Amino acid sequence: MTIEAKADRISSRAWRKYVPALLGLAITIAAFAALGSMVHTLTLGEVRRAIQAVSGFDLVLALLFTVVSFAAVSLYDVVAVETIAPGKVSKPVAATVGAAGYAISNALGFPLLTGGALRYHVYKSGGIELADIGRIVGTSWFALWFALAIMLGVALIVDPSGVPVFREAGPVVDMAIGVVLVALVAGFVVWLAGGERTARLGKFSLPLPSHKGAIVQLIAGIVDVGAAAAVLYVLMPPGTVDSFILFALVFSVAVVVGVASSAPGGLGAFEATIIVSLGLSQRADVVAALLVYRLIYTVLPLLVTVVGLLVVEGVRRRRKLHGPMKELARALEPMVPPATAVLAFSGGLVLLLSGATPGKAYRLDLLNDYLPLSFIEMSHLAASFVGVALLIVSRGLAKRLWRAWVVAFALLIAGALFSISKGLDWEEAIVLSLLAGLLIGFRHAFYRRSMRGLFAITWSWLAAVSATVIASVWLGFFAYRHVEYANTMWWDFALSANAPRFLRATVVAFAVIAFVGLDVAIHRRTDRVQRRSRIPDEVFPIVEASPETNAALALLGDKRFLFSPDKRGFVMYARSGGSLVALGEPVGPPDVVHDLAWAFRDFADSHAERTVFYEVPPQSLPMYLDMGLVALKLGEVARVDLGTFTIEGPKKQDLRTAIRRAEREGLVFSVMPRDEVVAHMDELRAVSDAWLAMKSGTEKGFSLGYFDRAYLAHFDMAVLKKDGAIVAFANIWRGANKEEISIDLMRFLPNVSKVIMDALFGRLMLHARDEGYKWFNLGAAPLSGLVDRRGASRWNRFGSFLYRRGGSFYRFDGLKSFKQKFGPVWTPHYLVCPGGFDTAKVLVDVTTLISGRPKQDP
Repeated sequence: MTIEAKADRISSRAWRKYVPALLGLAITIAAFAALGSMVHTLTLGEVRRAIQAVSGFDLVLALLFTVVSFAAVSLYDVVAVETIAPGKVSKPVAATVGAAGYAISNALGFPLLTGGALRYHVYKSGGIELADIGRIVGTSWFALWFALAIMLGVALIVDPSGVPVFREAGPVVDMAIGVVLVALVAGFVVWLAGGERTARLGKFSLPLPSHKGAIVQLIAGIVDVGAAAAVLYVLMPPGTVDSFILFALVFSVAVVVGVASSAPGGLGAFEATIIVSLGLSQRADVVAALLVYRLIYTVLPLLVTVVGLLVVEGVRRRRKLHGPMKELARALEPMVPPATAVLAFSGGLVLLLSGATPGKAYRLDLLNDYLPLSFIEMSHLAASFVGVALLIVSRGLAKRLWRAWVVAFALLIAGALFSISKGLDWEEAIVLSLLAGLLIGFRHAFYRRSMRGLFAITWSWLAAVSATVIASVWLGFFAYRHVEYANTMWWDFALSANAPRFLRATVVAFAVIAFVGLDVAIHRRTDRVQRRSRIPDEVFPIVEASPETNAALALLGDKRFLFSPDKRGFVMYARSGGSLVALGEPVGPPDVVHDLAWAFRDFADSHAERTVFYEVPPQSLPMYLDMGLVALKLGEVARVDLGTFTIEGPKKQDLRTAIRRAEREGLVFSVMPRDEVVAHMDELRAVSDAWLAMKSGTEKGFSLGYFDRAYLAHFDMAVLKKDGAIVAFANIWRGANKEEISIDLMRFLPNVSKVIMDALFGRLMLHARDEGYKWFNLGAAPLSGLVDRRGASRWNRFGSFLYRRGGSFYRFDGLKSFKQKFGPVWTPHYLVCPGGFDTAKVLVDVTTLISGRPKQDP
């Protein structure tokens, strides 16, 4: 299978990326539907009174267990780093990353994914290899699932009759199952003691920790889950749960269901699982316990983390840091964007929840003395609009976008004002103002200007926003369920008409989501490769002065350009998916190449894109490695030394025979000056079309030329004629100072001659040699020269396998054999890109770009 075919196959499966978001949204809707049936007899007043009835002693215990849980999380990271990558990251940094990262991911949602991403960004800056980061992140799965297994096993052994589902099996069977579960976990730990182990699921592999690390991680996981469950357990009303072990099991299942939902923090799904599993419907004190739990275990750690980040940022800006403090500041920096995203998201949630609940009558009466009813109504709608907008914009904050920071700050201030003008909700106004103040403290971290829409919205993020809006709508229907619905409610404008205001605000909220979703659906396409876009005038003299022939691809018209300040050099690039792909090295004098490469690196980062350099030589790799990028060997480039090139001798027998046979068949070689090319363009087009039809292919782009009249008019043309008609051609790239010569398009009519390609290449090389050129560039042999040894990288081993076994899809070895007959010197060339999870995305972006169908990033 060719690379382009593989990219098309990936594209055909693109719909699958929507499945998790849709499934999570379905879970959220089902959860809130279940919640509605379980609390339909309660009122908001009853829940408020239940919250006020929570004892101070229980609150203190809940706070203590929260500290224990987060201490276990921090210990887990400390041990994981010390076990897997000792000495790379200090213990205080690992502990802070574990606790603070979990506080953020617990509030933002998708804790395993966001927690893994945070650890990846932090630990890679400490020099930890990707495989080791995978181990560190993977142990969170180990700690969670094996802690659940141990807890279930112990519950079955200690109290087999109390475990749901297992009650009917009988105590002997239950205890046997419990013993088996505990024994399996113990056996797994023993198995890990046999050496390095890797878990595999299809194409996915995960390095596993050592047995010592696994034991500590298991203990930390049990303590973490147990303490987190204890926070809610002590807040639950007395007599609701008999066994803490069973409660911890239900709690763990609720966490898993919450992770599977689209709602941030599993909002709704977590609560519904707890209530239905324990059979505690219609209990205001249970709902109150769940709300207080959210405040203590989710909101409070987040606030502590944000304040801590502000303190570190403030200290860092006021004085130069050294030692552990400097390392801590560097480690915490990747947490700033998700932390501010949570702040903005929280502000939006505050506004939505406020809009879904009745305003206080005495405040509305007071407000009506100063503001007309129409202004109050519009403020309520505007507050709901601001709430949804904050949910959406927070995605841009997570991507460090400057415009997202500006818009989020403005929305928070506007939300504070609308909170006052819609119902004198000064508490919400203070919260939103404080959140805006916190954003100011982090403003320096937002410097990117994305090329992908305003706020880099994705379908999964829209699903999370929709789930949050569904939560607020559910709260509104819960608050106004005593109000009998009628169509006239939509047009009921009165100071006491809280329910109609809620209904209108709901329409506004979903209308905003629908509008954004439509915009994403329309504009999620990257612009097609720009055929014949205007080429800046500064490009032509730089290309003419370049000794490297591939600079001529700048004249193709499908690229953008980043120039050096003095306009003596440029980087030619294109965008595909979430990557900015530069073709080759910067073009220009040697003294501007280094600064231009770094300027492109900064340019891509400032636009929240992945930095990619495609087809770079080995001598420049140190510079790209300094950028924090990784290098993947693409293959080898064949260059023929024209100073020693000849068609004489036994090794060139086949080439010599091909040239002479072509002469006997009446094929006449000549070089057509570019001034004459335009006059023969129709004839060249006919040859090109016939060649494409024979190959059953389509034009490519970016790193390969395509038939374009304006592009081909820049070059001389090597042609073979028969009976005065052109039967083969190749446009000639000439390097400055006769350093190098090459060809781009090489096309011929079918069934003219079997030696037509050999003859054209051979005659052109002899012609270039006579003109005094030093090298003839034959182009690349993909996947050639990759190492297939046990210690080689996965990319090298996979590429080597494809080179040897991929003959049924593409003749990699045949292409190299064809070029080998000219006696070239082989030089490796590389793809340079971000490492880790981004590498796979880059490979798709590059192949789809070359195929002429660049795609948006998911």
